[in-house]
Amino acid sequence: MHTPDGERFVALEGCFNFRDLGGYPAAGDRRIRKGLVYRSDGLQELTPDDVRHLRERVGLRTIIDLRTSREAEIDGPGSLAEPPVRYHHVSLVVREPELRPTAERGSFRLDDYYLGLLQSGGERVRQVFELLSETDEPAVFHCAAGKDRTGVISALLLSVLEVPEELIGHDYALTQMGLASIRARLMSSEGYREMFRDLPPETLHAESETILGLLASVGRQWGSPSGYLDSIGIGSERIGRLRERLLEPA
Repeated sequence: MHTPDGERFVALEGCFNFRDLGGYPAAGDRRIRKGLVYRSDGLQELTPDDVRHLRERVGLRTIIDLRTSREAEIDGPGSLAEPPVRYHHVSLVVREPELRPTAERGSFRLDDYYLGLLQSGGERVRQVFELLSETDEPAVFHCAAGKDRTGVISALLLSVLEVPEELIGHDYALTQMGLASIRARLMSSEGYREMFRDLPPETLHAESETILGLLASVGRQWGSPSGYLDSIGIGSERIGRLRERLLEPA
């Protein structure tokens, strides 16, 4: 048994996709510890009560912001990103004009876009995994919707923690539960409205097949997610540190 889906979500007024990766089963009769690593959509609209809850009840101490510099400048990091919480901006998008999915490109596969993020953004992915392995306190990584960039990092992390692939796909698809609310919030921002006009319809869904397609591509190109991480400088020692920190007996 793993944690029921509803228990993963942290109820907040200012974001809709803040959830715990803890509770998923891993190989060797282990599971991910609850309350240590979270994924989320944008945090800039958290209310004072939200911030208080995340600092005092959740004990959050590290934010890893995967948004572009432009996104972070326009919307800001939000009031959660103040001491005692440490804020790290690590944009996962390196070559935005080339990688950004647009309707003009015709045929489009979202998992190919994700693969492009890994191919061009290895240094950024390395920074994210270094940060996750170096903190012993609760951390969250997020982008704007908590689906694409966040979904890529989550899939890699769950993979190296040896969570079954079907659950990795399931975790990715959970974003669909809040996607309408997330999209409505983003559409209230002029910058995101322009972006959404250019996006193919298939980018506005969260289906397990998409992230499983990425993992299959990673397997073909690097042998495994661990092989990809090793190629960018995250070797067995650091992965072992992640497993030691995040896994416990089931």
